[in-house]
Amino acid sequence: MRRDDVHPILSGVVASLVGFASTFALVLAGLRAVGADADQAASGLLYLCVSMGVLVIAIALRLRLPVAIAWSTPGAALLISSGAVTGGYAAALGAFALCGVLIVLCGLWTSLGRWIGAIPVPIASAMLAGVLLPLCLAPVKALVEVPWQAAPVIATWAVLMLVARRWAVPGAVVVTVIAVAIGGDLPPGAFDHPWPVVELTAPHIEIGTLVSLGLPLFIVTMASQNVPGMAVLASYGYRPPLRPLLVSTGAASAIGAPFGAHAVNLAAITAALVAGPEAGPDRNRRWLAAVSSGVAYLLLALVSGAATVLVAAAPPVLIEAAAGLALLGALSAALTAALADENHREAATITFVVAASGVTLASISAPFWGLVAGLAWFVVRRAPARRQAA
Repeated sequence: MRRDDVHPILSGVVASLVGFASTFALVLAGLRAVGADADQAASGLLYLCVSMGVLVIAIALRLRLPVAIAWSTPGAALLISSGAVTGGYAAALGAFALCGVLIVLCGLWTSLGRWIGAIPVPIASAMLAGVLLPLCLAPVKALVEVPWQAAPVIATWAVLMLVARRWAVPGAVVVTVIAVAIGGDLPPGAFDHPWPVVELTAPHIEIGTLVSLGLPLFIVTMASQNVPGMAVLASYGYRPPLRPLLVSTGAASAIGAPFGAHAVNLAAITAALVAGPEAGPDRNRRWLAAVSSGVAYLLLALVSGAATVLVAAAPPVLIEAAAGLALLGALSAALTAALADENHREAATITFVVAASGVTLASISAPFWGLVAGLAWFVVRRAPARRQAA
């Protein structure tokens, strides 16, 4: 190993630590929201960490490119906003499997990828913003409901945002863990068996849940993770082949559904830490950052059981508050993209309002109806302009 290789290796480890610490509570809360018990949620987190670690190492060694892999953070937020689904946890796993299969099809069938790409960015961003809004309100609610626990978390996040922005969310998560350890409802012997367990549950096919959860999960994962992930790589001069990336991450998602994993995809948020200048001056050696990131995820998989115990002992609003702080940046970016284009502004606003409403109609949740309403309004508003042009 060269002396200069220390830099990308450390950068990859930091990327995994930041990615895990920032949103593991969000993943666990999302799985619990759709009906998973503590062991099933821990199993999902375990599989996600292991699959991400194996995939990112294999891809980096095969392509010699700094491709980062992550779980779907907006997808986990979608699980929380959807809540209990028709058919229960097994039906949610069926939706997870559908998402994975559709991602594979995007890699194999380019027309499907073009159809997803044809959804206007402002409307897709507005749907994501509607999914994120309820979670981003959680810090305010927590400050009222559990002030003595929430105030230190929010204060830590605010201070670190000013002095060390990258560590703001992980720092807030650390303070959350301390607050739970001090004032949480930890049962006796909670950490007697901290190692994660593997829980297999047969997915169940429930049409309403496939439409209300599976399709929105697929869309937000593609629009908010895979597409931006490729864009980040391109911005640093890396253009890996898309097909094997989509097929491998989609297959990992589909296979992981019985274990409780909701979606594996290209990283968008931590991709810059692996592919950017922070991973070293030699662009041809930054793939080492991806490898070290994968190794770090394999090690982090060992703490998924203990992480689940802590999350289960915390007041739900406190966990949602920590997740909301982690997603404020994503909400800001989604709202900016949704409202930037005046031609799409009305449709995006309709999408955002319906997606954030939390309503369920015909067993189909609000994000899907928000997308339908926004696209319908966009088509209706464009029709007169097309007739006039003709």
